[in-house]
Formats: sequence, C-alpha cells, structure tokens
Amino acid sequence: MTPDQIMICAILTGVIALMLWDRWRYDLVAFAGLIAAVTAGLVPADQAFTGFSNPATVIVALILITTAGLQRAGVVALLTRKLANRDRPISTHIGVLATVGAAMSGFMNNVAALAILMPIDLQAAKKARRSPSLTLMPLAFATVLGGLLTLIGTPPNLLASAFRQDELGEGYQMFDFLPVGGAVAVAGVAFITLVGWRLMRGSAQDRGHLVGIREKLGDYVAALVVPKGSTTIGLTLGKVTEAAVEAEVVILAVERGGTRHYRTAPMLVMEAGDRLIIEAEPAGLEEFRSALGLAFPTGDEGEIVPDGPGRLLVEAVVPQTSRILGRRAERVIGQGRIQGTLLGIQRQGLTLREKLGAKRIRNGDVLLILMPEHALDEVDPSDLMVLERGGLAVTREKRLWLAMGLFGAAIALVTAGLAAMATALSVVVILYVLLGILTIEELYDHVDWPIIMLLGAMIPLGEALETTGVSAQIAAGLGIVSQGAPAWVALLVLMAVTMVLSGIVNNAATVIIGLPVASRLADEMGHNPDAFIMGIAIAASCSFLTPIGHQNNTIIMGPGGYRFGDYWKLGLPLEVISLAVAVPLLLIVFPL
Repeated sequence: MTPDQIMICAILTGVIALMLWDRWRYDLVAFAGLIAAVTAGLVPADQAFTGFSNPATVIVALILITTAGLQRAGVVALLTRKLANRDRPISTHIGVLATVGAAMSGFMNNVAALAILMPIDLQAAKKARRSPSLTLMPLAFATVLGGLLTLIGTPPNLLASAFRQDELGEGYQMFDFLPVGGAVAVAGVAFITLVGWRLMRGSAQDRGHLVGIREKLGDYVAALVVPKGSTTIGLTLGKVTEAAVEAEVVILAVERGGTRHYRTAPMLVMEAGDRLIIEAEPAGLEEFRSALGLAFPTGDEGEIVPDGPGRLLVEAVVPQTSRILGRRAERVIGQGRIQGTLLGIQRQGLTLREKLGAKRIRNGDVLLILMPEHALDEVDPSDLMVLERGGLAVTREKRLWLAMGLFGAAIALVTAGLAAMATALSVVVILYVLLGILTIEELYDHVDWPIIMLLGAMIPLGEALETTGVSAQIAAGLGIVSQGAPAWVALLVLMAVTMVLSGIVNNAATVIIGLPVASRLADEMGHNPDAFIMGIAIAASCSFLTPIGHQNNTIIMGPGGYRFGDYWKLGLPLEVISLAVAVPLLLIVFPL
C-alpha cells in the first residue's frame, strides 16, 4: 500500500474507534478526521466541505423539516390514531409499522417511507411512555429492507440493472428482485419484530421511560370550545368520552348556556359553542383537541382563539423574583407583560379549576399558556421559567390535507423519476412556509445539526477511499481470495465485504465499486453473472452497522438518541441473517 492509502485507512480507523469509544461527540470526531485528511493532503482543500452540499446530507435535513411540517399540520396525529395503539404489545407495534414501512419502501424512496412513519413511532412511544430507542431503529432497518423488493426500491437496484444492460444488453425488470429481495425482507422484518428490538435495550444513553420534570407535575384543568364546523358537533358525550380515554384525558363537564352537564349525561348531543371542561397534561390536551377539531377559548368567558401559525403550549414556573407576583392572571397574560392565553394553573400540587383569569399569581405557580412561537423568546426568565424550552407545538388541522397532498405529490414525482428527492422536498419545505404550515424559525429548529456535521465530514472521507485507490485494492484482493473457491463461498465473501464497505462508503458508490468485481469473478468461474450482480445490489443495500451506512440510519440517530456503537447490536445479526437467506436463494433463482 502507498503512504496515502495507509494514512487514509489509519484516519478512518481512528475516527470509527473514537466514535465507538464515545468519549467525545461523534460530530466533533468526524470533523476532526476530515480536517486531518485535508491537512495530510488526502482530501483536496477545495473539496473539504463538499459533503455538506451532497444530496444525501441535504435530503436528511429536508426530511427532518418535512416531518415537522406533517406533524404540525396534524398528519402524524391522524396516522397515529389509525396505526398506533398504546395498549398494543411492543412486538406487535413494531411488526405493524415494520411491515407497512417495508411494503411502502418497495414502491417509493425508503427515506420517504421512514419520513412518514417515524413521527408516528415517536408519538406512539410517547403515549406508551417508553423510549423510542426500542422501536426507531427496527423501523428504519425495515424501510431499508423494503427497498429490496422492486427495481425502484433503492438506488443500488437501479445501478445493478444499468450495469447488466451495459454488460448483457438487457436490464432487470420491475419484480426481478422480488424472489430473493422479498425473502430477505420477510426474514429481516420477522427477526426485527420477534427478537431484534430486544437487542436495543440499554441503548440511547439509557433514556428509559423519559421521566423528567413533566412527569413530576400533575394534570391541568382546562376548557376547550366546540367551534362551528367541528367534527364533534352531533356526537354524544359518550362518544367524545371514548376519544378522551384514548388521549388520556378526563372530561369533567360540558358547559352550555350557563348550565353544566356532567359525565352522567352520556347521551347529551354536542353543539357548537359547548365548552368541555377537561383534566389533562399538555400533550394529551393537544391530542384530544386536534382529534376532535376543538378550539382554545380566550378566557373564562371569552371567544375562540383564532387559528394562526407557530402556536405553542408552554409550561412555566413563576419564580420568587417575578414581577407578575400578586397580580391577577388576566392582567398580565394576554393583556400585559406576557403574550398568550392562560389555560391552566397548578399551585402547591393542586390544580386550580375555576375562573383562572381572576386568580392572583403566586410564587411557585406552574402556568400552562398558549402563546405565539415568537413570544416565547420574549419571555423574561426572571418573570417565568419555562420548563421545556421549545414548548409543545399546536397542530394546525386546517392545513392537514394540504400538507399531506404536497408531500404525496413530491413523493409521486420522485417515484416517477420526474424530480430528484432533494429538489422535490425543497419545494415542499418552501410551500410549507409560504402556506403557514411551518414558520421560518421552525426550519432551523428541526434540523439535527450534529447529524448534518457527521454526514458532511464523513462523505469526503469515504470518497478519499476511492481517490487514494484503497477501494480498488480491496476489490483486487477480493478477486484473489475468491479464485478457485466454490461458487457459494465466492458469493458469500463478495457480499460480506460489500456489506462492510457500505457501512463506510455510500451504498451507491459501493455498488459501482463492487459490480465490476462481481462480473469478473463470474466470468473467471464460468458462472451466470446474475447471482453475483444481484448479490452486490442486495449486500450494498443491507447496510446496518453504522449510522452513516444509509440515510435512514442517520435520520433516526438524533430522535432515537442513539450512539455510534448502538447500530451493530441489531445491525450485525440482521446482516448475518440477510446473508444466510440471500446466498442460497441467489444460487437457486439464478442457477449457475
């Protein structure tokens, strides 16, 4: 090996070792590795930051923003009600989402499939009070496996078909990958559902059940109004109560014309203008409001709060230094120092229930306030100490079908080959802002910047493997090792090396490197090249060992709280299973 080849291998080995050690943040380690490669002349200085403009990096950022828009518009809440059930066993939940994700990935970009299902999984984990680290990685890997089903499921399949077209004069058809790829996907999803998710216990920095300040607080008593056009109109109180149970909300009473009707009147038919007095935590309050199309009141007897972009549910504690102590709530919230609408008050462990606007603010009160997003930055910490920075975003149900339609149209254009994924998603993001689905501030808030730094730094390092000739050396060595071996051994070694390489280098680049080697091996052994060509495509797609092996692996790293070293726990046995299923089937479906 040349000095440059030795040096790039040493840098990559050091970067991966430090990430597995987990002493320093992975984005800092990756960036330090990139700068070391630039300093050593292995990555040209004018190409050092091309990873940040790479389509893979851009797509990851856009997917995170787009899913935030889908969540804000209520699409996620709608799908969660259809697909997620907090009482469902975790293995059943994973089985349902993994199966749906794999099936979707066969006919659309697997990044898009994950974008649709990831927020649903996060919401289900929150409702079930379990760590999302148990389910997010199984879901991401299932969407990757689903790409094996069809020609358009994943880029390696398309590259393999184009290579076969050049070599043999005919490419693969839509479902030529299904016999082998389908079997690998079914075996992989079954393993993930029954066994694999259990391997994730203890991952995600021991996030456990996400117990924090929020869980130590009680529920609030708040009011919601039935507006004109609400789906609640015409429902009986009994039916509304069923929805309340699903959202973990307790309906205390219904106010109509100065009269209170309690839960003992289940046949009461809801009308526009009815006020529901409920007891709930903020997340349950918003879920219930969104599901039934209810609205927040402006006060004890006020009008409905008008719909608007960027509204948050904020919980805040009143400190001893606050300038609002002793003042009536209605004088300081909405009309005074603090923008917003007071929805609930907790005081010394008790929930205040009546005429909140008339209550005088005391030291230690916990306030639940509906406020414009921009107003949160204007809150003086000496007046109110916000418990969870960022608050809980309020859903904009009137934009639900618009948000879903825009996203669906983008995916349809990408699937039909009429637009690139990055371009289509960029248009969606711009329209989300122009149509008020997302605010400008949210575009930046929902990008996981450490993940972007990781991708931007690692892509040039992976490319350096090719420019220094390390990839070619690997291919040549593989050809030497495989000479004279039985067909199944040669195929197994070829696919295993491809899987390992795809954990470091982009899977499309891995296919480009591996296909000529596969074709040459088949020619030298006098065998049908289809088994080897398709084996490369399948192995390159089965990239589960690192967070940089596939965009889906990277996307879940932040939301799942995963470390670099968490991926191999599920990824290694999944790759072994994929090899065990794929190698014999390839030799059966494509006889040598």
